[in-house]
Amino acid sequence: MIPPKIPYVRDFDFAYGRVDQVSPLVRRVIANNPSPFTYVGTGTYIIGRGEVAVIDPGPDLPEHLDAILAATAGERIVAIPITHHHSDHSPLAVALKARTGATVYGCALADPAQVDTGEVRMEAGHDADFAPDVSLCEGGRISGPGWTLEAIPTPGHTSNHLCYALAEENALFTGDHVMGWSTTVIAPPDGDMTDYMASLEQVRAGGFSTLWPTHGPPVREVAPFLDAYIAHRRERADQILRALEAGPARIADLVPRLYADVDPRLHPAAARSMLAAMIDLVRRGQVRTEGAPGALNEYRLV
Repeated sequence: MIPPKIPYVRDFDFAYGRVDQVSPLVRRVIANNPSPFTYVGTGTYIIGRGEVAVIDPGPDLPEHLDAILAATAGERIVAIPITHHHSDHSPLAVALKARTGATVYGCALADPAQVDTGEVRMEAGHDADFAPDVSLCEGGRISGPGWTLEAIPTPGHTSNHLCYALAEENALFTGDHVMGWSTTVIAPPDGDMTDYMASLEQVRAGGFSTLWPTHGPPVREVAPFLDAYIAHRRERADQILRALEAGPARIADLVPRLYADVDPRLHPAAARSMLAAMIDLVRRGQVRTEGAPGALNEYRLV
C-alpha cells in the first residue's frame, strides 16, 4: 500500500517584522532568519490581548525583539512559553524577559550533554543556556484574561520538546514537532524516533482544529495531515527494511537512494533522522548491528 502524500502547506502572506492577526486570540510576527531548517523564519505567536503570552520569541535578533515589543505596545507580556531549546526558538527569551519582567516557561534539558554530536549542526544550533523560570516538563497550564495554554510534553524532535494547546480555539502550537512545510529532523542522541512517533499519536488523538507550527503557515486540515505525516514516517522505516533486503548497508549508502527527492543540502540532516529510525528498528528487533547503533555502523536485517 502506498502511503498518502503529505499535503504540505507552504504558501502564506507575511512580511518580516509585521504583526498579523491570524485568529481571534493569536497574532504572529516572523523573524528574518530563513534557512533550509527554518523555512521563511521563526514565527513568534502572541496570545490574547492586554496581558499576553509570547510563544517562541526566537533567535537573538534585536530587530525581532523590537518587532515583538511594537506588536504588544500598550500591553503587558506576562508569559514566555518555549517549545524547546534550539537557537531559532528560545534565545530571545532572555532579552524579552529583561524588557518586560515576564515569566519564562519550558522544559530544560535533563542532560545538556545529550545534544546532537553529528558533524552537521542541526538547525541554528542549541541554546545551551536555556533555563526556564517555571518547568513544564510534566505539563502544566498558563493562563491570562480570556486565554489558557496547556503544555503537552512531546519528546522526539528533542527530549524537552513541548507543544502548547490553546483551549479557547482548540488549537495547538506545535513548535518543530509538526510542521506544515516539511517533516521534522530527529537527530540522536537527544532526538528519539520511538518517542517522536508516540508523541505524534498523542497529538492526533487530541483532535485539534488547527496546528500552528513555529515555522511556516498553519495546518487546518489536521486529521488527514497527521495521518499522512505518520504514514510517511512508517514508510521511511519500511524503505530501510526493503533496502536492507539486498544486504547489509551503512546509512551513508542509503541516504542518497532513499532521499533522492530531498534537497541535497538536507541530506546530512536526513542521515541523522535515518540514524534515529535505525535505533528504533534495532529496538523493535527488526534490524541488528554490532555494538550500539551509530552513524558509521553497518546494519542488516534480523
